[in-house]
Amino acid sequence: MAADQHDRTSPLARHARYVSSRCVTAALLALAAALCTRPAAAQATKPPAPAAPVKLDTVSAHRGDIQETVEAAGKLQLHKWADTYAQIGGQVKEVLVAVGDTVKADQALLEITPSQQPAKLESNRAQMARLQADLADQRAQLEFAQLQFKRQTQLKAQNATREEAFESARMGASSASARVDAITAQIRELEATLKIDEEARQKTVVKSPIAGTVVSLAARPGQMVTAAQPAAPLLRIADLSDMTVAARVAENDVTRLRPGMATSFTTPGYPGKRWSGKLRQVIPIPAEGTGEQGKQAFYIVLFEVKNPDHELMSGMSAQVRFVVASARDALLLPAKVLGTPDEDGLYQVNVVDAGQRVSARKVKVGLQDGQQAQILSGLAADDRVLVGPVPKGLQAPALSDAAGKPPVAAGS
Repeated sequence: MAADQHDRTSPLARHARYVSSRCVTAALLALAAALCTRPAAAQATKPPAPAAPVKLDTVSAHRGDIQETVEAAGKLQLHKWADTYAQIGGQVKEVLVAVGDTVKADQALLEITPSQQPAKLESNRAQMARLQADLADQRAQLEFAQLQFKRQTQLKAQNATREEAFESARMGASSASARVDAITAQIRELEATLKIDEEARQKTVVKSPIAGTVVSLAARPGQMVTAAQPAAPLLRIADLSDMTVAARVAENDVTRLRPGMATSFTTPGYPGKRWSGKLRQVIPIPAEGTGEQGKQAFYIVLFEVKNPDHELMSGMSAQVRFVVASARDALLLPAKVLGTPDEDGLYQVNVVDAGQRVSARKVKVGLQDGQQAQILSGLAADDRVLVGPVPKGLQAPALSDAAGKPPVAAGS
């Protein structure tokens, strides 16, 4: 109650307390503001952190084997085969083999009934028998005539015979000898005819000219055939132990190929398997339908491959590779970093050293396979080469190439 009376009686004292409270509040706010702004100021004066190092995309020179090749598409075809035709006119009596059968040389394949009547052959044989009988009779008559002539010759020497008898005996002997000669000639002529007939009879059996496999058959029982070769053979026999690959090589690549060059190929029928051979021949004229009216010319290149298990078949497609040149334990670099050569045939690459500095260098390139290139000079094993453009600020003094030429600025 005393306090309430003091407040009512002292307005000045109440105003003083109000002003003092306001001042304390303002001071506290100022102090808080000062405490909040001090870390920001300190942070503004702190030195910046170092920049992160630039990550460079590089490839390293390394040692390995390389082959420079020519690629081409090809087809497999038969290497050795023989076609059989009818050698006598007639009708196919029996077919003794089927497609896929393995046959030996001179094995019977089919039989033909000849158009010529067998009666003619029998007639010729009968005529031969008759002539041989006539010949025996004429030889007997000749022998008798010669005896008569010999006797007349002896009598004439003794003047014991007439001249007419002597001449008659001499003429009889000569005539008998002539008849023997005539019949002998007829027999020889008939023998030739019979020999022809026998050969014709043998031709009624068509035999295999080589050992191999029947790969095509166009004959059927009852079919009429002629001695003239038809458009298609009656049978085709092929030796499948070897196959020929015919590759179509573009004109800008065929000049790099030589006989004896190593070759290989794959075929879709046997994924992952590769066959090898050696180039045999380059056909020196363009393949049909190429090299005309501005078209690129392609040339057929042939080589053989062993096929002991008969896995490969005629008509299969082949992706062929011809090995133009090769190198073992060569210094290699991915071809993607090379670019284009200069007028001296050298390539410029950017080498990155241990300090991440980049310098340009000229290199000499040998074999290339599309993925890698052989480095003949200008680099050492494990040298790192930059992929892509040189980042700014990483250039170092350029190095001279292996030929001692002046250095080249990086990125130029």
